[in-house]
This record gives sequence, C-alpha cells and structure tokens, in this order.
Amino acid sequence: MSLVATILSWFSFSTVATAYILDEFDVQGPNGTHACYVMLPAQREFERGIFQSPFPIQVARALAARLAMAVAFVHSHGYVHGDIHLRNVLVKLPSTLDQLTIDQFRQKYGEPETVPITRVDGGPLPANIPPRAVVPLYLGKKAQDFTLSDARGLVLSDFGEAFTPGTEQRLGKDCNTPLAKRAPEALFEPNKPLSYSSDIWSLGTAIWEILGMKFIFSESETQDEIVAQQIDVLGSQSFPSSWRKHWERANKAEGDGKGEIPCRPVGDREAWPPLEEAFEGFVQKYRRKREAAGTFEDEEARAILDLMRGMLKFRPEGRLSIDKVLESEWMRKWALPQLE
Repeated sequence: MSLVATILSWFSFSTVATAYILDEFDVQGPNGTHACYVMLPAQREFERGIFQSPFPIQVARALAARLAMAVAFVHSHGYVHGDIHLRNVLVKLPSTLDQLTIDQFRQKYGEPETVPITRVDGGPLPANIPPRAVVPLYLGKKAQDFTLSDARGLVLSDFGEAFTPGTEQRLGKDCNTPLAKRAPEALFEPNKPLSYSSDIWSLGTAIWEILGMKFIFSESETQDEIVAQQIDVLGSQSFPSSWRKHWERANKAEGDGKGEIPCRPVGDREAWPPLEEAFEGFVQKYRRKREAAGTFEDEEARAILDLMRGMLKFRPEGRLSIDKVLESEWMRKWALPQLE
C-alpha cells in the first residue's frame, strides 16, 4: 500500500479533512432562491491570526500535513479544489459544543449581537433589505494559542471553484484563485485547461504562509508585480521561454478580453529575495523574534526548501503530484508524524 493510500485509509466520515454536508435546502427570500448547506460549525478561517504571531513549530507542521492530506483526499476522488488559500481553511470546534443546549450556548457565548442597517444617503430601506443584521460570532484564536489538537481539526472548505478535469474543462482565464496564490499558467496560458497541478502551486503558497508570517508573493500587488516576484524568488532561469516573449513585450495590451497576459513592470521596483533568502527573511526571522514559536533547524529547513522547489515550478507538468508531496522528506520526517 502506498503512503497516500495509507493516509486516505485514515479518513472516515467523521475525520475527513474536508467540509462535508449534513443537509441541504433552499430558502425563498426577497432576493430570490438561495441554496443552503448545513455543515458542522467551525472556527472562522485562521489566516487572520497568522500575522500577529507564528504558529508553534509542531502545530505548523501538523497544519501543513493536514492541509496536504485534505488536498490528497480531494484529488483522489477526481476533483481539483480550484481555490486553495488560507481563507478557505477552517478548524473544527471542540466536540463539547454539541453538548450545550441553546440556553447554555448563549450563557457561555452571549446573546446574538445585532446592528441596524442604514443607507448611506439616509433614505428608507427597500423591501428586500432587513432592518437589522446579526454579527457573526467569532470563535477563533491567535496562531500562538493553537494546539496540536486544533491542527488535527483542520478542514478544507469552499468548493465553489472545484471541478473534475477528467470530465470538464476549467480554462486558466476562468480561474478565480487570488492572484498571489494563482498558478502562473492560468495567467500565461489563459485558454488552456487547468488540472491538479494548479492546486499544487496554491498549496505550496499556503504551506509557506502556515510556516511563516509573510506571504511568499505579495497579496497587495498587481499581477505584473506578482509575476516579477515569482521570477525573483524562483529564478529567471526556470521561467519558461514560451512565456518570456509575452513577459518582455513592449505593448502591454495582449489578452483575450477578460484579462491581460502579464508583462514586465515598467520602472524601478524592489526585487524580492531568492527562495533561500526569502525563507530566512519571511519565515525564520519572525520565528526568532518569538522564541516560543521555535525555528527550523538546518536539516529541516533544507527539506522544506526542497519541497517548495518541487511545488512552485513554473511549468505545471514539472510540479510534484500530491502523492509526491506527501512522500517528500519533510512530510515524512517532520510534518506527518505530528498527526500521530
């Protein structure tokens, strides 16, 4: 039995690392019909807690392993998730929540908080707008407070962009993954179909964020600048020659009408460091400032960088499969053992 087959055999209906549906129904509302899906309650996405402090090192390993296992589960069923990033990663709530009555729940977490809905111009609300909205209950926690038990409850959610490459095409131009996590072939080959390898690129960026405190590619930049950062970090020698003619063109207007193919930014820009220096500056430096989080020793850091190089290759056919990700040295020696 392969390592991946062994990992997938661990999953059951109650332990699978992807969100599953308990029930579904339609709601007829003032704005039309809405499909509703009932799932187990979970903490909100944990991305927001990362940039205050890093996860403890054992927890970071476990989260990365659990997320990779979730992607393996999805791929093993013939699906590409299509939108992997940490805003689509949740953590299960303690099972003790199920034991509370409604009164006990409200006693512990308080009454629902509502806020009035008003128009900016002060005018009356239209008939399809309710007078008040309920503020979501925040049940999350800071990264520094996560435990291994929390990490083992990681859930990959939001399958609205999922597709089956064996039976349907999802073209690069139709990819809605955030730009900083989007596989580069979606930008440079917008009329070609995506496949499992696009998930691998996004998973690589997500694992990096779990380990550190700074995005490997900036979320706040244009697609041209993000591609420039990718070339800085991964090396220009690995950038495909078939894409280079588009990248270095003088005339920016090139595309199919939905979006332009990236081209080299004009003017001065701050170059991003190559991968090894980025790991030191974006991951290790922040961990040293917070001693309780722990830093990665040289051997483990080398294994992490080897994994990143295998996942973040420009050409999709050169990337590791999810099987190979789970069989990588870092997963086998450091990450997966944290889930035992």
